[in-house]
Amino acid sequence: MNSFETFLAGISSNGLFVIDKSIPLSKYVPIDLSANNKLLQTVDVSLLLSLETFINEQLSRQNTLVGFGGYNETRAIYQRSTHFTKSENQNNRNIHLGIDLWTSAGTSVLAPLNGTVHSFKNNTNYGDYGPTIILKHQINDVVFYTLYGHLSLESIASLEVGKMFRQGEVIGTLGDASVNGDYPPHLHFQIIKDIQDYKGDYPGVCSKTDLEFYLENCPDPNLLLKL
Repeated sequence: MNSFETFLAGISSNGLFVIDKSIPLSKYVPIDLSANNKLLQTVDVSLLLSLETFINEQLSRQNTLVGFGGYNETRAIYQRSTHFTKSENQNNRNIHLGIDLWTSAGTSVLAPLNGTVHSFKNNTNYGDYGPTIILKHQINDVVFYTLYGHLSLESIASLEVGKMFRQGEVIGTLGDASVNGDYPPHLHFQIIKDIQDYKGDYPGVCSKTDLEFYLENCPDPNLLLKL
């Protein structure tokens, strides 16, 4: 691990929560949405209903409530949207840079650490985040950011830049497919070291060409969540 990753891993010896803390970790299960998953070869992931059925079946089969995973995962799902693809361009974005937590719309989203609202926005491209919040954190002299995508419209309706959230406070709720970019309900959670000039948005999917930079700038969120 590099120094920033070591710092993140050392913030807490216990996993931090970013969704409803009343859901026990025993009700979490990993879900593989990579292009190499043979179970997905018969699923049309470009269709909301097909993808939602697949995810719900994974949760139901193991009697769980939250599916998680996806960091540094190459996915075929993004081929459905021109927001990620440029026809035959080899630099199409298809590598996921956050952790997804798949669960019910309306589920509470929590601040894992004390932070202030850096920015927020409704990213309305097809397949995009939909309502999104970015928090700024400072621990000692280290500043970094966390992004929460696929929220409900209500999550940003009365939000203000600079608003303080304490660890464990509700910052919003998960949206449904009508507002979240046409996905089954889930949270996209991402750590960002350098936010650059972005506000209310930051790439959550990158191309193989840019992967080295983004893995450095957006380390594995599981350093905090410890799932």
